[in-house]
Amino acid sequence: MYVKICGLSEPGHVAAAVEAGADAIGFVMTRSPRQVTPERAAELAAAVPGHVLTVGVFRGETPEAVRAAALVSGVRAVQLHGRHPHADFTALKDLGLTLVRAVAADADLRCGAYDEDLLIVDAPRPGSGEPWQWGAVRGRPSGRWMLAGGLDPANVAEAVAAARPWGVDVSSGVETAPGVKDADLIRAFLTAARRAT
Repeated sequence: MYVKICGLSEPGHVAAAVEAGADAIGFVMTRSPRQVTPERAAELAAAVPGHVLTVGVFRGETPEAVRAAALVSGVRAVQLHGRHPHADFTALKDLGLTLVRAVAADADLRCGAYDEDLLIVDAPRPGSGEPWQWGAVRGRPSGRWMLAGGLDPANVAEAVAAARPWGVDVSSGVETAPGVKDADLIRAFLTAARRAT
């Protein structure tokens, strides 16, 4: 089970995620309680070993703004969240980074349909932390796709059983308050997600 821990902003939480075996770590560089600057993301990403994918998360920014932030931060992947057009992905292809498309379940759920490398299927209200009907997408997404939205250590096994994703992505489910991560919850989530496979 591929596991991404998103919205990290503190070195200790980055270290906890890496040590617990996260496959990917997300840095939010768009308006959010979890937002970090590209410069801060660069500091955090510098401590992440090469086998863990560092992801810059954007929502609504222009390809030019995404490109600039990605280059400053040094992330190895760019995630465009929401209804970004195909042209936004095409415009970033030459960066040579892993491209991630994050959408709600009513979008095109074929991984690669927008030339992305990874797909995230998120809740109708991304970032809300609210569980949703995970099983409704079972059998629909194709390729390398992650389930997100309302996941936490207590329910990730249920969500995996319902949707059968390739991976899972968590942010608010490992927090004690909006934007405040908890190392114990990060470790618990990774343990639960791996047991769910």
